[in-house]
Amino acid sequence: MTRRDDALHTLISLEDFMSIAGVDDRDEKFCRFCLVTATLSIESHCKRRFLRKRYRESVAYYGDPLVPLGEYPVANVNAVFLAGNGGETRLERGRYGVVPDCGIENDMPFAVSLSPFVKRLRGIGAVRVDYRAGYTLGTVSADLAAACMELASWSLNRYRGRRVGMTGSVTGNWRDREHFEMSMPENVRALLSPYVRRSI
Repeated sequence: MTRRDDALHTLISLEDFMSIAGVDDRDEKFCRFCLVTATLSIESHCKRRFLRKRYRESVAYYGDPLVPLGEYPVANVNAVFLAGNGGETRLERGRYGVVPDCGIENDMPFAVSLSPFVKRLRGIGAVRVDYRAGYTLGTVSADLAAACMELASWSLNRYRGRRVGMTGSVTGNWRDREHFEMSMPENVRALLSPYVRRSI
């Protein structure tokens, strides 16, 4: 990751995109725009966030020892709190675990596994988890990186052709008609299908 990538919300580096797309520094702002919008479109399509970020999530507790986390893969859990009638209590590290283990880059939902000790406590209404989840720029899978590259390139070509939203025009029957393009190419949708949010 370079200095130019620090502030970008993107699944591939700006330099990689610019070199593969064959553009120079004059188009850097335009490339930034295409990369960020491609990443946001991918996250919207998959209904989840991919880049590593800190989350503070509160989940209602009904006695189940597994508390599902909203984002994945989980890099680390900073703290787990039990919230109830008496306020909030921080749970000791030995009283919970993470399934699967933290730091595994498996693209599957994660959960906090509470020890049987917690079930004996009374008045717990919620479990609050402070954790970091998502991929770093260097650990993004090849499929996600390819989807981002293809979608950003597709946008770059659409904007350069000044025919945003149109795939072409057809002349016939005494009138011209234009066809609107889809919001995301089918090959990008196919690459993203394994990454659409799943629940446990």
